[in-house]
Amino acid sequence: MLDLAILGLLHESTMHGYELRKQLAAKLGAIRAAISYGSLYPTLRRLQAAGLIVEESSTAAVPPLASRRSRVVYKITAEGKERFQELLAQAGPETFDDPGFGVHFAFFSRTDQDTRLRILEGRRRRIEERREGLRDTLARAAERLDAYTLELQRHGLDACDREVRWLEELIATERSGGQPGRPGQGTTKSPLQDPPERPS
Repeated sequence: MLDLAILGLLHESTMHGYELRKQLAAKLGAIRAAISYGSLYPTLRRLQAAGLIVEESSTAAVPPLASRRSRVVYKITAEGKERFQELLAQAGPETFDDPGFGVHFAFFSRTDQDTRLRILEGRRRRIEERREGLRDTLARAAERLDAYTLELQRHGLDACDREVRWLEELIATERSGGQPGRPGQGTTKSPLQDPPERPS
């Protein structure tokens, strides 16, 4: 998933490593922990070895004592653009889970409608399965759970309900040929933006 995110950002423009890390945090901050240089630079080296990106000397002014790393920008190659499109087109089970779904969703504007629908419908099924598991736990073991564990289970169930509703709105918008957030096409607000709901 980090490959997809890096290639997607470099598809938009060349970037220094520190700028790339900043953009990754901005793009994916809601869906994954902060990306460290310890994971970023090995991934950049691997993508470079595969011919998907190249290093170029920066044309921007840098301080005389700056490290070599700060003088380098990364640029996607033609092969990298092809690989990015291949990764975008993937719609298997790995795209339904939390990290995979979040990264793919961040680049939905570059993804074709059929793939978007397959991923959204797969994600909905995954969350519905998670919701049914939580309901089953509550139905079978509620009386054996302490108050805080019970509250956590209810919170998880509420979150699943909100996400299913959000996904259903997105799916309906996709099928109608619209775009989320456009006037008259529903709010399709992410459940991450909803205020916490108190269980009744």
